[in-house]
Amino acid sequence: MGKKVKKENEAPSKDIFDPLPIESRKPATVVLMLNSPEEEVLAKACEAIHKFAKKGDENCSSLLGLGAVEPLCQLISHEDKLVRRNAFMALGVMAANGDVKRLLKKIDVIPSVIAKLSPEEDLVVQEFASLCLVSLSVDFSCKVQIFSSQGLGPLLQLLSSPDPDVKKNSAECICNLVQDVPSREAVWGLQGIPPLLELLRSEFVVIQQLGLASLELLSLDPDTRACLREEQGLAMLLELLANKECGDLHVAALRVLSSCLLEQDSVRVLAESGGMSTLLQILLSSPQPAVQALALTSLARVAHTSENRQLLHEQAVEQVLVELLCVENDSVRIASCQAVAAMSLSMTSRDTFRHLDGIRAVVKLLSNEGSEVREAAALALSNLTHDHQLNAYAAYEAEGEQGLVQLLQDGSPGGVAHAAAALSHMAQQEVVRSSILSRGAMRALVEPLSCPDTHTLLHTTQALAALACDADGRADLRNAGGLAPLVRLLQSNHKAVRRNACWALSVCANDEATAVELCSLGALELLQDINCSVNRRSTFSERAFQKLLDFNPSLKYSLTGRLGCTDLISDGFYDPGQARPGQTVLSLEELSKQPPTQRRAVITVNTKTLHTVPVEQSEERLQDIPTDARTASALSSKASSRTPSKGKGKGRREDETLTQQEVSTQQEVSLPEKPWILPFDYALQRLVSEAAAVLPLAEEAEQYSSLARLVSEAMGGAVETDRQHDFLWELHISELKFELQSNIIPIGRIRLGTFYHRALLYKALADRIGLSCSLERGEYNRAWNQVLLSSRSPQAPGPLPPQAPRPLPPQASGPLAPQAPRPLPQRRTYLVDLLYQPGRLLRINTPAAIHYQTI
Repeated sequence: MGKKVKKENEAPSKDIFDPLPIESRKPATVVLMLNSPEEEVLAKACEAIHKFAKKGDENCSSLLGLGAVEPLCQLISHEDKLVRRNAFMALGVMAANGDVKRLLKKIDVIPSVIAKLSPEEDLVVQEFASLCLVSLSVDFSCKVQIFSSQGLGPLLQLLSSPDPDVKKNSAECICNLVQDVPSREAVWGLQGIPPLLELLRSEFVVIQQLGLASLELLSLDPDTRACLREEQGLAMLLELLANKECGDLHVAALRVLSSCLLEQDSVRVLAESGGMSTLLQILLSSPQPAVQALALTSLARVAHTSENRQLLHEQAVEQVLVELLCVENDSVRIASCQAVAAMSLSMTSRDTFRHLDGIRAVVKLLSNEGSEVREAAALALSNLTHDHQLNAYAAYEAEGEQGLVQLLQDGSPGGVAHAAAALSHMAQQEVVRSSILSRGAMRALVEPLSCPDTHTLLHTTQALAALACDADGRADLRNAGGLAPLVRLLQSNHKAVRRNACWALSVCANDEATAVELCSLGALELLQDINCSVNRRSTFSERAFQKLLDFNPSLKYSLTGRLGCTDLISDGFYDPGQARPGQTVLSLEELSKQPPTQRRAVITVNTKTLHTVPVEQSEERLQDIPTDARTASALSSKASSRTPSKGKGKGRREDETLTQQEVSTQQEVSLPEKPWILPFDYALQRLVSEAAAVLPLAEEAEQYSSLARLVSEAMGGAVETDRQHDFLWELHISELKFELQSNIIPIGRIRLGTFYHRALLYKALADRIGLSCSLERGEYNRAWNQVLLSSRSPQAPGPLPPQAPRPLPPQASGPLAPQAPRPLPQRRTYLVDLLYQPGRLLRINTPAAIHYQTI
């Protein structure tokens, strides 16, 4: 007892400082206190800094300038719980400041913060530690550091915390982290989907929103979508959508559901569980246009596979879509049209939309004021009419072509593309095509041909080809100046555009006037260049080239070396010789300006009345001549009189005297302004009259043989094989060149002609009198004609020998045996001999025919 009294009366130790209460109103003083060794001082200083930082961002910047961040980063790992908690509170608030955030990245405080996220820590520490990570996770480099520091696992564990603030901060930090692909994959591996789904049941809207935002990003991964399906996530999303009190969450929930429905299994599970019908009911009953538009967008994405379209069709989705087309909201109308377009990829749905009068509802939207609505309606109409003539006619009955043509004129590139596609589908029917053309469709299609958008060019050229099937359409295109931009598309580097342009050109070249203008625009040269390229050549370019050549027999013979039975030689034809691949064939106008040379003579065919065209009108003359762009030719005739040819040969005719018309021609040539002249070939005209005499012959073979003998007599008669060197046809041609002072020689003036002269004359005469034959060019001045005759190889001259009857086979003999059917007459090809034994017909591929062609 005495000892106790003695202790009470004992004086205090000299080393202990009496308690000193301090009141400071300067933040600098408090910052200095962060370096104190006393725990109580540290706790109070951290608490004061926390309160000061909460007042505004400027205070955080002031504290940063005073150096408060570094000691706070050390104090979050202090042994004292109170100091640690208050330090986290201060640092968590200050981390929202941008300058503080940058300093925290340099200090590398993230591992220390993540270490305090364990469940054993105080809830306040967890709250402000996660708040600090929320601020830092906005930065990309901090995201990487959090992920590499294994921070995702502790954050997912905190989603089950009883504290709503901890949940909110953890969910927000996770939402920031899963914007990167590695974090999304890690969440699925850490079994993070179930705790995120549990956030949807929270009573706090902000937590639900953060959970949905994280799930939306996570659902981009296929493994996550499968996990959501297994964890009944689809049912939870539908439950949330059905709750009208959670209307502000419906858009986010639909986004997650839309991503999940990318999986075929998810669509099937939703349909089997009745969730699809629930979704359609929500779609119709929702008062929010944004929800309806997003749901329709989801359906459009689902309908991109045939199996999904069948599932949606079984749920009667077409009826819902037709009803939503009439909603007075542009975003809903656009999404409805897009869904209709997606469902229209199915033939069954296309029929259903027609029965529900959905086509008329779509056509009405073509007159909407919104450009996006018109574009979406055009897309829907394009898919509805694709490969479906009944729907195309239904669109025509609803006057859909009027809105589509109008969209071509004032629509966006996408709208123009969809409108052109719809018109090309509708134009398959003649009555619809006529109506489209009457609306001015061709003129409206000209401007899009110069559009740089590839998608627009593809559909525009397709529509052009579909409408150019009619002569009126081709005339409209010419008058609108649409051929020039179409020809320019041949130079496109895009393969599909170039292919479609070739197809459109081949359709446009079905009449002479259009083909002539296309050639004048350089289409033939461009196609020739394309066909010479291995990479750019296609069947479309070859077809377009052949179609243009069909109206240019001169060029066709020069470039291809062959004229078929349907390629008729008309007035103005000329043969400049075989052109090399890629070589430009000059016109007669250009050839006539050249002086006589040692080159091969140009042979012309003309039995028309003499024409004179001034030089300055030569370009217009190209379109006045009805044969082709190259047939418009000119020839400066300086011939005075025909002199006897000195060459050897049989059947040489007497020279003709000049007529009065030829005399007037000489007078025109002598004028100072030398006109272009297309001379009249009197000798050829007389041969045509003589050739008509073979038509009354009864036998077809005799007709061809008689014509061959006529040609042989006109060209110098028959020539023996071993005496060809005495047949001086080259000298005769040179004399004609000198006489005419030109490389251009009318074929009727030739008295000594070799293979290619005779074959050309034979073809020209046969075409005049209606006999069918082809003309083919060989090498070394070779050319020959082929004719198609009935029965076996004929003997010329004279009729064909009759065919022997076919005997019945042994097993078919007897009085009751069926009679063998009489064989149909066979058609065989023969070569006409015009030189060695004129009139002889040789079977193709026989030794005699091969000898004729090659030797």
